[in-house]
Amino acid sequence: MLVHEAERGRGLVARINGRYHQSALRLYLLIVVAHWAEHLVQAYQIWVLGKPRPAARGVLGQFYPWLVTSEWLHYGYALLMLVGLFLLRPGFVGRARTWWTISLALQFWHHIEHALLFIQAQTGAYLFGAKVPTSILQLVLPRVELHLFYNSVVFIPMVVAMYLHLRPSPAESAAMSCACAASRRPHHEPMPSSAMPA
Repeated sequence: MLVHEAERGRGLVARINGRYHQSALRLYLLIVVAHWAEHLVQAYQIWVLGKPRPAARGVLGQFYPWLVTSEWLHYGYALLMLVGLFLLRPGFVGRARTWWTISLALQFWHHIEHALLFIQAQTGAYLFGAKVPTSILQLVLPRVELHLFYNSVVFIPMVVAMYLHLRPSPAESAAMSCACAASRRPHHEPMPSSAMPA
């Protein structure tokens, strides 16, 4: 039975965790890496170029400075990450699912921190007597370092999950609903030698 036959008549979540799982994972990873690039450029601007923190705005922030200070953007991305991890989770099995779940749990907390920042920015009522929106762990680490930390601890288990997902054990492979692993991809019949061009 082909993988996509099992998802016939089922909803979007079944399709993105079945036939379209690999494509959905690639798109999700592209978004995550683009976000990482923004943080790494910002870190480079601060620690290598010596720019003051307010002037270190990443790539997009150079053209659209309001993006860096927009809690709408930061919260929106945190929410997108959380939703992506949640929606793509059913496609993982075994060890890969455990690592993906770790990433999801860590992103849930990261999302809570961004929700706190977002609410403060919208209401003007700042926590801990601060003069700007402040998250809980921001009391321990400055914002740039904190978000590099958050992105790292969410990204690392996500990459481990993807690695294990592409290299499942035989039992995990049998339980998979997608064809992401090389051993589960449909094989095409070789072209007969008579049909091959000379």
